[in-house]
Amino acid sequence: MVALASVVVAVAAVAGLTSAPGEARGSDEARPGPSGSPTLASWPTVPPVPTAEASPSPSPKPKASPTASAAGARRTPATAAVSSRLYHHPDSQVDEWVHDHPGDPRAAVIESRIAEQPAAVWFTDAEAADTTSRVRAVTAAAAAAGRVPAVVVYAIPDRDCGGASEGGASDLDAYDAWIDRVAAGLGSGEVMVVLEPDAVAQSDCLSAADRGARFASLARAGRVLKSADPRARVYYDAGHSTWNPAAQQAALLRQAGAASAASSDGVFSNVSNFHRTADEIAYDRAVLDALGGPAGLGAVIDTSRNGNGAPADGQWCDPDGRKIGRAPTLNTGEGRIDAYLWVKLPGESDGCKGEAGTFSASYAYDLAR
Repeated sequence: MVALASVVVAVAAVAGLTSAPGEARGSDEARPGPSGSPTLASWPTVPPVPTAEASPSPSPKPKASPTASAAGARRTPATAAVSSRLYHHPDSQVDEWVHDHPGDPRAAVIESRIAEQPAAVWFTDAEAADTTSRVRAVTAAAAAAGRVPAVVVYAIPDRDCGGASEGGASDLDAYDAWIDRVAAGLGSGEVMVVLEPDAVAQSDCLSAADRGARFASLARAGRVLKSADPRARVYYDAGHSTWNPAAQQAALLRQAGAASAASSDGVFSNVSNFHRTADEIAYDRAVLDALGGPAGLGAVIDTSRNGNGAPADGQWCDPDGRKIGRAPTLNTGEGRIDAYLWVKLPGESDGCKGEAGTFSASYAYDLAR
């Protein structure tokens, strides 16, 4: 299961990018190509995205530029489910698709249920000299709008252990320098930082020495980010509820600095994955209990595609029958659960319904309806 889980999060992680302004897209971040409309006689009315506040309590069961433009202007959300506090970054593939396909019969559903939801902004290019300005463009736009951005920091060396999302900084010295540039762009406002999906849960491919060095850099990253912006909230990789046991994951997280108030505000889980929110809540609380540290440590959960839970057969690549999950919010109504975020943007392929990272309107529509 560990090997499967590793692939799920890592492949989907790069595939789920909402790019920062000016962030170059590689082959796995390609812009979407033309997408034909399915030949349906009628298109169903779709209910609004489920809100976290209206959902039942979990059962106890143990992956653009902010300047004004026609394509980039923030739209007024049409669904009450959209968080009033989280920032909607206007430069994403789904926003572009909606803008470019106003006559597509799927557009209203995709716009209201996916494009209008706030999603995380990914920073992945450790060689970018203008990283600071890219980060600042997002955080400054969010601050001006009175909103809280969620950003994903994803450039650890040996990323994905040589798998489909391999890459990252050339070495840990380069990574540390890149983190300094990211931190310099945070500003002084609130920001949610998802620090390196996979980097802790998938560290078993490294030697003991390399794992220790990675964890030292992650602990440093948390300290640097929080020191640069005391209002930044930094969360560390907890994998998900069917990857490592909670106690095992907590032991790894402790080595990476996640139990220290100087580095961490808690953990995140389910990035680019499909596990049900109730299971992630129970798992994250178990991880936090085993982790120790300050009582204020919490968790954030990626709910972007977990509306129907994970497939029983373990399929991870654009599996059929999945649905979008609870709307992004900073008000979960659940103790120790700080936020539900859309880290992976629904509709961006894992690599089976299109090239990894490309937006598929048919996939988005199937998730949204």
